[in-house]
Amino acid sequence: MSTPRIIRARPLTPDAFAPYGDVVSAGLKSGTSANQGTAVRFDWSARLESDRSGAKPNLAVFRSVPQPLPFTVKLLEHHPHSSQAFLPMLCARFLVCVAPTDASGGPDVERLAAFVCGPGQGVNYHRGVWHHPIIALDAPAEFAMLAWEDGGAGDCVVRQFPEPLRVLVEV
Repeated sequence: MSTPRIIRARPLTPDAFAPYGDVVSAGLKSGTSANQGTAVRFDWSARLESDRSGAKPNLAVFRSVPQPLPFTVKLLEHHPHSSQAFLPMLCARFLVCVAPTDASGGPDVERLAAFVCGPGQGVNYHRGVWHHPIIALDAPAEFAMLAWEDGGAGDCVVRQFPEPLRVLVEV
């Protein structure tokens, strides 16, 4: 086994995450008064998309067990037909790992990026973006997840890394 490459996670910001998706959070752009002035509404916070007419929006809840750092990335997944949003419901910090698509259609592991997300920050992966499953840090976490699914193989494609391609993510 070769020595794993080390990727340092950086704080999640809309600009840094833009090639992969959207940061979902109140106050990133102007809002409008709602609910008789007791709330502020921020519309169109993410580019939600699906290219399959038969797929339905699936709002699911994920409960994640915290993982120790450094975290070893052994696989990435993508959803070639749908965006996928994760909105923290109960969470301190979580880790997001993403990679662009290479010429073969797989993840470009050499350009893997990692972000640390804080309370009040959700993410929406654009359709087809390679990413690691959500990684809770510090404490158990729960997330609402929204993706369009039809139960077929195209809902989620997983790519396991051969041993030499493992990377460690540090915060």
